[in-house]
Amino acid sequence: MPKILVIEDEAAIRRVLVKILTEENDSYQVEEVEDGLKGIEAIKNDDFDLVLCDIKMPKMDGVEVLEATKKIKPEVPFVMISGHGDLDTAVNTMRLGAFDYISKPPDLNRLLNTVRNALDRKELVVENKKLKKKVSKNYEMIGDSKEILQIKDMIEKVAPTDARVLITGPNGTGKELVAHWLHQKSERHKGPMVEVNCAAIPSELIESELFGHIKGAFTGANKDRAGKFEAANGGTIFLDEIGDMSLSAQAKVLRALQENKIQRVGNDKDIKVNVRVVAATNKDLKKEIEDGKFREDLYHRLAVILIKVPALNDRRNDIPLLIDFFSSKIASEQGTSKKSFSKKAIKLLQEYDWTGNIRELRNVVERLIILGEKEVSESDVKLFASK
Repeated sequence: MPKILVIEDEAAIRRVLVKILTEENDSYQVEEVEDGLKGIEAIKNDDFDLVLCDIKMPKMDGVEVLEATKKIKPEVPFVMISGHGDLDTAVNTMRLGAFDYISKPPDLNRLLNTVRNALDRKELVVENKKLKKKVSKNYEMIGDSKEILQIKDMIEKVAPTDARVLITGPNGTGKELVAHWLHQKSERHKGPMVEVNCAAIPSELIESELFGHIKGAFTGANKDRAGKFEAANGGTIFLDEIGDMSLSAQAKVLRALQENKIQRVGNDKDIKVNVRVVAATNKDLKKEIEDGKFREDLYHRLAVILIKVPALNDRRNDIPLLIDFFSSKIASEQGTSKKSFSKKAIKLLQEYDWTGNIRELRNVVERLIILGEKEVSESDVKLFASK
């Protein structure tokens, strides 16, 4: 039920506003106060979906209320109420973040349309925040080992820049996680994050996938198609398993990095792109360079910042935290209560040889939760280890 606060020093206007709102929709919860100081107190102590605020008031005027609220609850939409002589100020408040303004005496249709639009906007803002929080949780980095703390520190320093990052580490260690964190904490977080698994795309199609193609460029190219670089414009492109990319595609990626331009397959027209490149590999690229399978100049372009993600066996202290995190996540996904792990069970899992790293641990935790009793015991883990 939407909660609306009316801040207005004129009792007659206040009564009119409350009457209009409550008659328009009986689900509106409308509260009223007669000055700015009381308005700020109400905003601090409660969560409102909309504030209707007069501009000229004793003690604290509407502009001051708006500015103060933007510091403590910036998501709350403000509709300013202006007298005839306050119009310039009302327009100015929109530069300060007000949603809109209405003039006195309030026109019924104008007021109600503004209120509906402002409440819709608040709902979208809240939904967007929830979505971002959900996405952030999906890519949360769990661990307080020295190795993980170093990676988190590196991300904090590097993310706000446009520096290219090369992430290395064995399969299943969470290289994709690092890439998403870099994007989410960057200035480009409102732009797209486009992932390309270079190992999953046949070598003859990788160039078309990355740079797009024009109609007739090759058999099956029935229409013009934009590539991943264009799709990532204004955001980040994540080239996963870049060590598996063909040499010809590597040459085109190098040009894109050098000149911020690409060409669709079958066309010589340049297309400008503004993309941050983050790459990852489980291969030793220096060895690949020696074997003539990877371009040295591309390596140096990509590895401006190098982040090495450790194997799970090298960060065993994080395993209890990861078990707890996966237990909560799996319980939430399956709609069941969270199962605990005994200390002996956790110790056994810490001693296990995790060749599949985080990915393997997650699968094992899920298996133990499904097959175990209320608490996953040492014997449950031993049974798993014997299989």
